Amino acid sequence: MSLSPALLEILACPDDKGPLFYIESESLLYNPRLTRRYDVRDDIPVMLIPESTTVDEAERVRLVVAVRRTASGLQARLGHRN
Repeated sequence: MSLSPALLEILACPDDKGPLFYIESESLLYNPRLTRRYDVRDDIPVMLIPESTTVDEAERVRLVVAVRRTASGLQARLGHRN
């Protein structure tokens, strides 16, 4: 099960209040500005800063690629072209 679109629209990083990227295949929300990830456990986003993980450079690059893949897949399903 994935997070509902309505929930994703209102979720924001509790630290910088900016938007998050949902990587459903990894059950996480990612903030590229702070290089921080928030886990989604049992379809519940864990939005506590002490529970988040700051990722290293290699993980940051991997997550950015995953975000781009997710965005490309969404655009393809919606029929959009780059």
